[in-house]
Amino acid sequence: MSVYKPKNSPFYQYDFQLAGQRFHGSTGSKNERDARGIERDHRAKAKAAIQAAKAAKGGPLNIDDAAARYWLEVGERHANAKTTWTDIGRLVDYFGPGKLLVEITDDDVAKLVQWRRAQTAWGKAETKDGKPMRLVSAATVNRSTTLVLKKMFTRAKRTWRHTFPAEPLWRDHFLAEPQERVRELRTTESAALRLATRSDYTPVFEFERASGLRLDECLLRWSEVDWETGWIVTTGKGGRMVKTALTSSVRAILLPLRSHHKEWVFTYQAKRTRKADASYKGDGEARVKGQRYPITYSGLTSQWKRIRKTAGVKDFRFHDFRHDLATKLLRATGNLKTVQKALSHADIKTTTRYAHVLDEEVAAAMDLLQKAAAKSRTKSRTRKPKTA
Repeated sequence: MSVYKPKNSPFYQYDFQLAGQRFHGSTGSKNERDARGIERDHRAKAKAAIQAAKAAKGGPLNIDDAAARYWLEVGERHANAKTTWTDIGRLVDYFGPGKLLVEITDDDVAKLVQWRRAQTAWGKAETKDGKPMRLVSAATVNRSTTLVLKKMFTRAKRTWRHTFPAEPLWRDHFLAEPQERVRELRTTESAALRLATRSDYTPVFEFERASGLRLDECLLRWSEVDWETGWIVTTGKGGRMVKTALTSSVRAILLPLRSHHKEWVFTYQAKRTRKADASYKGDGEARVKGQRYPITYSGLTSQWKRIRKTAGVKDFRFHDFRHDLATKLLRATGNLKTVQKALSHADIKTTTRYAHVLDEEVAAAMDLLQKAAAKSRTKSRTRKPKTA
């Protein structure tokens, strides 16, 4: 049976083999009929990818074919698939579609990295204020270029069984990144952000504060909220299952929203009526003033920028809500494992960035110990000797 429902997930999974290759993953659906339709789509795409490989007759693999197959098998299921599409397209444009993967050397990758790091953020020459746009960061170069190409090579080796005798030494091409700081929200900043938030966007931001989920994980469907078990189950980074507890705070945020939309949890009220416009910067769909529509990734990102600017809060990203929750949770519990589970980190090493909180606790405990020892010595000196 190619579609099944495992015990530890509310979603149906697909698992099938074609031409000796295994294709498996989550359908993201709780309905078996819908899941079967999704499985058929995946099977059709897998057949197309296999046919593309056969068309090459097992010969050398060029980057255009590798990119197309990587997209079908992996990329389109990424949480931010649009970014993956842009990243692999950039590689094809840079090397040219006929460039063979086996021909890509360390020198090629080094030149690619230098080319990418010389580009400006968002491809713009200047900011809205007319100032020169900054260059892309080292982290962006690593994630959008070197890492993507490395993943394509890895897929080609492990799954498609290609060999690369002179494969680039990837560790030599990753740029040094500044250590990510942990940003905790101050009380005054928290209050300012709340005051600057539109009432219809308040629930999603309060949910983020309470859950610490990534931005795209906040775009919930009601089908992902299980009131009986007390859990919200979504698909997060890397396709991993993310479980968020329906605490009393989270319930209080979600309960008033149930009548707003049949499918989506968080919605906003249109401020004006708008006709459908394909050239519109957003989704281009028609809007009617006063009616509610699902909050989208781009919409939430835009709204966050406005809120932050109005509140006058500097150096605080949406992702920093996650850091804020983790820091406060670790301070309250003193348990890194608890924080790891709350943030759905695959590796506890990622969670250890918050260990400075434990360092604070250790310092405070040592200070108390030293004060207790000093107090004990004082009592010993002042105690009167017993008389015979």
